[in-house]
Amino acid sequence: MNAGRKIKIGFIPLADAASLFVAVDKGFAAAEGLDVELVREVSWSNIRDRLAIGHYDAAHLLAPMAIASTLGLSHVKLPVAGVFNLALNGNAITVSPDLYARLRDVSQGDLADPSVSARALKAVIADRDERNAEPLTFGMTFPFSTHNYQLRYWMAEGGIDPDRDIRLVVLPPSYMVDNLAKGQVDGFCVGAPWNAVAADKGVGVILHPGCAIFNPAPEKTLALRAQFAERDPGLVEALIRACLKAADFVKANENTNEVAALLARPNRVGVEPEALRRTLDGRLGAGVESKDYLLFGDRANGRPDRRQAAWLFAQMLRWGQAKFSPDQLRVVENVFTPMFFDAAAGVALQTDTQPIAAFAGSAFEDIESYLSTFAIGARC
Repeated sequence: MNAGRKIKIGFIPLADAASLFVAVDKGFAAAEGLDVELVREVSWSNIRDRLAIGHYDAAHLLAPMAIASTLGLSHVKLPVAGVFNLALNGNAITVSPDLYARLRDVSQGDLADPSVSARALKAVIADRDERNAEPLTFGMTFPFSTHNYQLRYWMAEGGIDPDRDIRLVVLPPSYMVDNLAKGQVDGFCVGAPWNAVAADKGVGVILHPGCAIFNPAPEKTLALRAQFAERDPGLVEALIRACLKAADFVKANENTNEVAALLARPNRVGVEPEALRRTLDGRLGAGVESKDYLLFGDRANGRPDRRQAAWLFAQMLRWGQAKFSPDQLRVVENVFTPMFFDAAAGVALQTDTQPIAAFAGSAFEDIESYLSTFAIGARC
């Protein structure tokens, strides 16, 4: 690694990029000999494209997008190394007040239970069909995202086919709230702090934290072009060490106010500190809270796990985004490579990470048997 090495990283204004912000703004990256420029972007496709052509050296990237880019799904093929789990979880499903009132009217049980709310949504959709009303529209941030898969999994458990019964549209995270307020979407799944912002403005009701659908879900990865990472492993390891130190800083309770103020800056996330403070505490508002709401990558859960990659690949297969083959699976598993993390963290022996579990359905063992249990969705 060269001292003072310049590196440019693209990010989307989300709370789960906090480790990158803190690594730069609190000097952890500089202490590792890195001169990091963070560049704020609007859309995930912008980040993907600029990483592909070398405008960015690294990126705050959707974990499934790293896999999709490596496989060349719906885009030019770009082998990506996901070297560090920046965050697990962090999303939530929010609906308009009108839709929430309809769900409450038809629900048979506690709407905080995703099984109950999914069945209620099915009843609302059936009523709209009888009246020839327009389909409900839900926003998500990108087709290759846990936001997409959380919405789909939740709906399908209620008997809803998300490719037939509703409309799913792609919106940048920072556009979600305005689109909900204007009635252009009836709900969305997005990362923090945009669910809390919608609730604070009175234009949305938070239905479920994402961890109530999948937990722990690999959400954002620190991604680099695979060739770039292999060519300069010292730089990659230095960046991971800076992020690990930043994650420790973020997670310390005494730093919550400072971190919230840092994230609130216009060149970072750019929203009121209170929404960010609640996010860091796992409190979304209106009684919705969870200690697992947003987990920052540290020595316990920052290590990339090949089984996490396989699980994400299974979601892609279920919804017809990819085709299964043993060769493809091997490629996918190598996207989440732990070797840089192990070198940076000094890990000699890593214990297994917590398996990803959903609120309903079968446990994930092998892909083919897992997919055979679903009544809705493509089969591999």
